[in-house]
Amino acid sequence: MDEKSLTLRGMNTLSVFHLVTSLLVIFSAFLTLRHFFIANFPTSIYEGSFCDISVFFNCESSAYSSIAQIAGVPLGYFGMAVGMASLMGVVFPSAAFERTNKFINFFNALGVVGLIFISLFIMRSLCLLCAAYYVFSFLNFGLYYKYGINSEQGFIKRHFQPRVRHLVGIGILTLIGAVNIYAYHQAKIEAQGGSVATKIVQQYFSLPRANNPSIISPYYTFQAAKNFEDAPIRIVEFADFQCPDCLKLRNDLEYLRKDFGDEMNVVFQFFPLDGKCNTVVEKDLHPQSCALSYIAAHDPSKFRLIHDEIFDNFHKTRSDEWVRSLAQKYGVEGALTDERTRNIVHDIINTGKEYKPTSERFKYGIRSTPTMIINERMVIGTLPRAQLRAIFKAILDKQKKAKDEAPGFIEDWR
Repeated sequence: MDEKSLTLRGMNTLSVFHLVTSLLVIFSAFLTLRHFFIANFPTSIYEGSFCDISVFFNCESSAYSSIAQIAGVPLGYFGMAVGMASLMGVVFPSAAFERTNKFINFFNALGVVGLIFISLFIMRSLCLLCAAYYVFSFLNFGLYYKYGINSEQGFIKRHFQPRVRHLVGIGILTLIGAVNIYAYHQAKIEAQGGSVATKIVQQYFSLPRANNPSIISPYYTFQAAKNFEDAPIRIVEFADFQCPDCLKLRNDLEYLRKDFGDEMNVVFQFFPLDGKCNTVVEKDLHPQSCALSYIAAHDPSKFRLIHDEIFDNFHKTRSDEWVRSLAQKYGVEGALTDERTRNIVHDIINTGKEYKPTSERFKYGIRSTPTMIINERMVIGTLPRAQLRAIFKAILDKQKKAKDEAPGFIEDWR
């Protein structure tokens, strides 16, 4: 056989390499699919997502993004389908199957280019699990491009000559799998407000008591009562302006405002993961976070406006120019050098050292963001909205029950 082929020459070194790359495409896509469900649907209060790594290399941004799924089906599933088609082409080789896979992998490579562009230039972050999929996808496409069947004349015939029967078969199998993944996704969503939420509430009330920090930040994101202690729901939020999990928490709390806004006091306890102002952090994980904290803290009357603008422009915060323009917009250019502002932020940051370590690996209890002290119980990481709603509702229900029972108790005591 003189014609070039990636799959029709038997099990040689090239076909084994192709087999391995196809398996790696499947495996890396599976890891992204798995992370999507872990990040969005924790089943325990101890599994919340949090930031303790680089602002650039993180997978939370991609897991929470609007492009993480198509019609309720995570992108990782479609990556697995591409890899599985390539694998089947090695196991059951035919010229038609190889041409079809060459066609599929061409468009998969185009899709990967688009995702890389969105990651690097719009979201400005890169998930290492996604990066592995990108590398193996390009490798697989390269194998088809260099070694695949290409005896036909002309670019279109050489690279775009799939067998319709194979495309339809692969499409039907992919659709069947997608329906099941969608059903699983919907079940996960429903469980967050049902059995999982009940479990989370029980775990929350079983958490040990954690005192509020010695200095409670004067910077409120929600303020139902003048005094922090007077609100039924009290949250001290150790947070970082460049943490994608903090962005998610901010959006979730904003969403829950309509149900609990009149019951919540939430303070923003500055905890930038930036070694320039936070000695708990070993290195500058979020390089602009200290500067953003100073800018937000400089004028308390403008804090909420600046807080919202930072999170609304989350993917721009790594730009020095944008940070400077933010300070100029709100007339707080002196924030970066003002000693009073620095001292306020540093004092708030240092309250994180007041908590006992939760692991022998760490010196202090507060080490990542977001970490919340909700009514004197520490919750590390974000939780889905349904779970936060369940916790807030349980807190209010418990307080209402205590008030209803109090008169009877006093009368019996007398």
